[in-house]
Amino acid sequence: MPILSLRNISKSHGQTHVLDNISLDIEAGEVVVIVGFSGAGKSTLISLLSGLDQPDSGEVIFKGHKAAAAGPERMLVFQNYSLLPWLSAFDNVALAVDQVFPRWSKEKRQTHIERFINMVGLDHASDRKPAQLSGGMRQRVALARALATDPEVLLMDEPLSALDALTRATLQDGLERIARTSGKTIVLVTNDVDEAILLADRIIPLSAGPCATLGPEFPIHIPRPRERRALNQSPEFRHVRTAVVDYRLSTKRRPAPAATAPAPLAIPRLEPTR
Repeated sequence: MPILSLRNISKSHGQTHVLDNISLDIEAGEVVVIVGFSGAGKSTLISLLSGLDQPDSGEVIFKGHKAAAAGPERMLVFQNYSLLPWLSAFDNVALAVDQVFPRWSKEKRQTHIERFINMVGLDHASDRKPAQLSGGMRQRVALARALATDPEVLLMDEPLSALDALTRATLQDGLERIARTSGKTIVLVTNDVDEAILLADRIIPLSAGPCATLGPEFPIHIPRPRERRALNQSPEFRHVRTAVVDYRLSTKRRPAPAATAPAPLAIPRLEPTR
């Protein structure tokens, strides 16, 4: 039985029909990456999976039952970090841990938080506040906070899209290691096909919006651990990359023809009054 499913989900924002009849099964322990153009509805889709938003029609199913509102079993890593600026990196993680595990002893809490701070490589900066951290370090705090709550499903809304190329590559490698070693069920949305192939067990493209739908899935059989330099030499990498890009381009609608400019108004010439 899938751990998380969407059943015939549709969602609109105002007059815009964003997602149309989306169905998806996510198995426990797998890494699923949804790729799509900006504005296609990726953030809406991940918000529905997390319970932060509700569908107009259809159902979100978690472990065989209709999912309730957002909870610690489905933790979302946001694109914009969402850290409290007056708390240190350690305390931002601690705040989430205290909410989920309020009965833990001080010693257990300390050890647990330090484990995840160290996992994302921030043991040297755990006492710094967000303003003292780079964008990549802030995103690592957000990731540590999510992992420290021990969610059954980790959801990520383009968490690396705002980072520079070098920082993004470094964090992609860190995410690949976490996906490989943690055994977590992970759902990531991104517009980066190379990132998807590095991380995913399965890639599913989202068609261009509005009325976006899920396309065919692309299983990734490249063995883990995956090293980005080796990926570039992999025939499967090149094949999947081409197939995903071709599908996405095939769904991108042509721009609507420009409206014909209205004829200029005929303004009568006024004769001067004598």
